[in-house]
Amino acid sequence: MDNYQQYPEYKGSQIEWVGNIPSNWDVKPVFALFSPLTQKNFDGKITTVLSLSYGNIIERDVEKNFGLLPESFNTYQIVEPGDIILRLTDLQNDKRSLRVGIAKQKGIITSAYLKLAANTLIEPRYAYRLLHSYDTTKVFYGMGGGLRQSMKFEDFRRLPILLPPLDEQLQIANFLDHETAKIDTLIEKQQQLIKLLKEKRQAVISHAVTKGLNPETPMKESGVEWLGKVPEHWKVTPLAGVADVVDPNPSHRNPKYTVDGFPFISTVEFTEIDNVETNTPRRVAEETVLEQEKRCNFQEGSIAFSRKGTIGAVRVLPHGIRFALLDSVCVINCGETVLYEFLYQQCRSSLFESQLGAETRGAALKQVSVGRVRTVKTFIPPLEEQKEILAYLTKVLSKLDKTVELANKQVNYLTERRTAIISAAVTGKIDVRNSQKPEVSKEEVA
Repeated sequence: MDNYQQYPEYKGSQIEWVGNIPSNWDVKPVFALFSPLTQKNFDGKITTVLSLSYGNIIERDVEKNFGLLPESFNTYQIVEPGDIILRLTDLQNDKRSLRVGIAKQKGIITSAYLKLAANTLIEPRYAYRLLHSYDTTKVFYGMGGGLRQSMKFEDFRRLPILLPPLDEQLQIANFLDHETAKIDTLIEKQQQLIKLLKEKRQAVISHAVTKGLNPETPMKESGVEWLGKVPEHWKVTPLAGVADVVDPNPSHRNPKYTVDGFPFISTVEFTEIDNVETNTPRRVAEETVLEQEKRCNFQEGSIAFSRKGTIGAVRVLPHGIRFALLDSVCVINCGETVLYEFLYQQCRSSLFESQLGAETRGAALKQVSVGRVRTVKTFIPPLEEQKEILAYLTKVLSKLDKTVELANKQVNYLTERRTAIISAAVTGKIDVRNSQKPEVSKEEVA
C-alpha cells in the first residue's frame, strides 16, 4: 500500500479488528443503516432464482436441477438490485467460503440467507466492500451460536459499521470497482493459463498410458470407440483382471463421528494435483476405521477412485496413517502385473472417465456402482515398459507442474493484494479521495 497516501488525521474506532479510522468518519451499528425486512415470493410471480456463489450473486439455472431444489419457490425472499446478501451459517465449520454478495438484478433467493437493504446513509457498494472485508478477515467466525454456529439479524444488528461521509463512500466504491476489475482481469488470465496447462498435462498422460512412447510399434483395435488403436503387445483386460476394487462401506452405514478421531477422507480432501488432505474437519472413531481396514487391506499404492459426483476423481491414498473413506469412493489395490503408479495415471486419464461418463445415472448426483468400475477396460504394457512410461511422465509433468505452481502463486499473490486493497480502503488505512479514477454517480450505478 506504499503507493497510496494516508488520511491527515485519525482517531480510535473502539473496534478491535479495525484500529484507528479517519477523524471525519463515524461508526454506527448495522440496525441504524440497514433494514432486514423481507418480502416473500408468495404469489410466485418472480421466477428469477438467485444464488450466492463464491461471493457473487448469480442467476441459477433451475432447469439443470443442480443441487437440492425446494418444491416451491414461494417461500424465497425477493431481492432488489443493491441488496446485500449474507450466508451466516456453519460459521466455524466452513471458513473458506465467501459469505457476502451484492445483488445486481431483481430476483428471489433462499430465506436461509440474511438480506440487508441499505438506507440513505450508506452507499450499498461501499457497504458490500466493507462487509466483504469483514468476511475475508474472519470477523464473523467468532460470532453466532447454536448447533450450526449461525447468526440471524438479531445477532448481527449491533455489528459496528464504519461510516465515511456519503461522497467518500462513493469515491471508495468507485476506486475499488476500478482496482479490483484490473486485478480480476490479471487473475482470470492466470487461471486460463492454469486451465490450458492442466489440459495439456491430461493430454500427455492420456497419450502415454494408452499409446505408449514408440510411434513405430504395431497397433491393434482397442475396442474403445474414441480411443482407436493401442499397442499390439499390451494386455487388454477389465480393471478387475489386474486389481482388486473394493467398496469400503458396502452396508452404507453412517460412520461414527468423534471429536478426536481419525481422518475421514472424501473427494473434498483431494487437493491440488496429486495430494490428499489428512487434516480433515470430520473425524471418525476407530470402530469405523477398523471395519474399512478389514475390507480394503490398505497398502502402499492403494488408489481412491470417486464413483459419485465427480466421477473418476482419483488419488493415491496416504500410507502410514490410519483413516476412513466416504462410501462414494472405492479402493483399488493393484496386483503383480501392474505398477500402482502406472494404473494411477491410467485411472486419471480420459480412458476411465470416457467409459464411465456415458453410464452415470441420477440427475442431481451422478454415480456408478463398484461393480461397473471393476469392468472398466484397461490396457497394460509389460512391467519394464510401464517403468519407461512413468520415467517419461515424471520428466515431462514436472516441467508442467512447476509452471502451474508459479501461476498458482501469482493467483494467490493477486488475490491477497485484492483482499488487502479492499480492507485498506474501507477501513481508511489509505486515502483514495484523490485517486484519478472514472467518476460514477449514484444515478449511473442505479
